[in-house]
Amino acid sequence: MTNGNSLTMARRAFLGAAGTLAAASALAGGASSASAQATAPSGTRPNIGRRKLGTLEVSSLGIGVQNMSRTYQTTIPTRTEMHAIIRAAFDHGVTFFDAAEAYGPHEVERILGEGIAGFRDQVAITSKFGWNIDLETGERRPGLNSRPEHVKLAVDGMLKRLKTDRIDLLYQHRVDSAVPIEDVAGAIKDLMAEGKVLHWGLSEMGPQTLRRAHAALPVAAVQNEYSMLWRGPEEAVLSLCEELGIGFVCWSPLGVALLTGAIDRRTRFAEGDIRGIESRFAPDNLPQNLKLVDLVKTWATRKEATPGQIALAWLMAQKPWIVPIPGSTQMPHMLENVGAASVAFTASEIAELNAAVADIKVAGQRLPDAVLQYSGVEAPIKS
Repeated sequence: MTNGNSLTMARRAFLGAAGTLAAASALAGGASSASAQATAPSGTRPNIGRRKLGTLEVSSLGIGVQNMSRTYQTTIPTRTEMHAIIRAAFDHGVTFFDAAEAYGPHEVERILGEGIAGFRDQVAITSKFGWNIDLETGERRPGLNSRPEHVKLAVDGMLKRLKTDRIDLLYQHRVDSAVPIEDVAGAIKDLMAEGKVLHWGLSEMGPQTLRRAHAALPVAAVQNEYSMLWRGPEEAVLSLCEELGIGFVCWSPLGVALLTGAIDRRTRFAEGDIRGIESRFAPDNLPQNLKLVDLVKTWATRKEATPGQIALAWLMAQKPWIVPIPGSTQMPHMLENVGAASVAFTASEIAELNAAVADIKVAGQRLPDAVLQYSGVEAPIKS
């Protein structure tokens, strides 16, 4: 990826050299209290706030580990560095780690299990089932598979890879129209009775499916794409979650890095980078969508934060039961993301920011599942 935004790249380079939230804060103006967290002595883990997903309590931000086996650019991160990021996230207050059998496939679960080995009982971990993935080899096959017998075997594999005896939050990754959601809930109920699953959730389902699932077995959380770049959940899902007491977890909360300021109108993507075939990042649409970047940069200056921190803090300000899970394969970026927990808005500020976001019409569309089912990247459906 090439980028003409020298200011953003300078910020990222400085963060990489410093490797601390203090560096990020200094670039933003030096006033963020998150800087103190970067140097917190061992044994004094900072409190970045807690939120409830149903009855499951987690940190106010989590971390998605999806790309820790293969990035969007198809590069392979160093395993020991990924372990270090997971452990540093925990040291900085993160207690919520998100994985799936489809990521890798299987390999991301192994990386997470290795990374949390020293503090497993102090964190909540998630995984997801639902794609048609060979239980042994991880081969991706066409379509979906939520047959109860398959789900139970898939969870047994997850437990081995994650090196644990239970999954704190298990999602159905995509709704399988061939299997009634009540049958899926029944399988999860059986797994709960065995102690293998503690809570369950759904990802990118339709509202009626969510109602039926919750009626069959209380749902703790929904995980959907949600950011300033994609506000689809505001149409129906968020209000339904509020009505039913279900938490909401945001994947791609930084708009696939757009909202960090790391992309400008001259940016082009390497072969294999999924953003290269997504119309929201097409050269004709980028100028319009970069208005969101201008907005978060303005607020970053105003709040002495970074653009990405503004984007994450905006999500957390929408509802007290919303938890973003930004992913990162670079330590400075992870530390910067955690710093978003220290950014606060007054009621008048969030009303002003909400109005400004609503005024910007996003150009282009998200990619459908049909394109992404073999990529391991999250993708939306409508049902």
